[in-house]
Amino acid sequence: MNDAVAMPQFDRTAEDLGNIVELGHVNVTVPDQNHATAFYLMGLGLTRDPYLMAGLENMWVNVGRGQFHLPTRDAQVLRGTTALVMPDREALLRRLDYVKKFLKGTKFGFHETEDAVETTCPWGNRIRVHEPDPARFGAMRVGMPYVEFDVPDKTSLAAIARFYAEILGGISGVSKDARGEYAWASCSGECKVTYRHTRKKLPEYDGHHIQVTLADFSGPHRKLLERGLITEESDQHQYRFLDIVDIDTNKPLFRIEHETRSMRHPMFNRMYINRNPDMTNRNFVPGYEVGLWALH
Repeated sequence: MNDAVAMPQFDRTAEDLGNIVELGHVNVTVPDQNHATAFYLMGLGLTRDPYLMAGLENMWVNVGRGQFHLPTRDAQVLRGTTALVMPDREALLRRLDYVKKFLKGTKFGFHETEDAVETTCPWGNRIRVHEPDPARFGAMRVGMPYVEFDVPDKTSLAAIARFYAEILGGISGVSKDARGEYAWASCSGECKVTYRHTRKKLPEYDGHHIQVTLADFSGPHRKLLERGLITEESDQHQYRFLDIVDIDTNKPLFRIEHETRSMRHPMFNRMYINRNPDMTNRNFVPGYEVGLWALH
């Protein structure tokens, strides 16, 4: 006699990634690499990429498996907030307090909230730093879990989510939390882009961009091209578009350039070095200089 064995039950949809498989970087230009070093490296405790853009004309800053790209030009300010996950809030606050003397006369600032440490870069970019939280951010210990854009309060969040689903093939939707409704689109298993209403007057778009990688690269390209939305045919592995549009009318909903790459791009899935920002020559212990981007 064979007794039926109960099979374990799993939510298989939790494993789905959709077509957007990477949120690679956030790009904002900066006019002063010294101030950028003080904020991003000394204050936040992030890691400069040692291999690429190692001069004065640009700086790439590693954040777990993502990056900030900071070319040297007039300042750009993202219309929203970039979120980070980093361990040890007290150490972060000490570092931010220390760099105040290097950033006098800039827009730099920081303050604590119950949920995070809210920081402002020397030119006004908002960076929200959370501590690791497996329930919210999975195994991420160092990384960029979401980029949150502010959109005018009459913008249809459902239409933004629909664009990501029907044009880019992503997994997206509209959700609600303590701060209200927001549109979201998954950009890999650990990162999202989100869109929230604001009543504040938004500045004119200044050219900052995000980079995403697609599994199906040609399908979204064809759909974007049919709608006249492709703005740059960069190379075999990359194209760009500027506008998120209403699917029914092709009317622009929000402007944010997407640098769009294929999984054949030479830099896809490149592994980044992350340091332990609290390791110095005075407290050095071999093997502990490396920052872990994921929880064990």
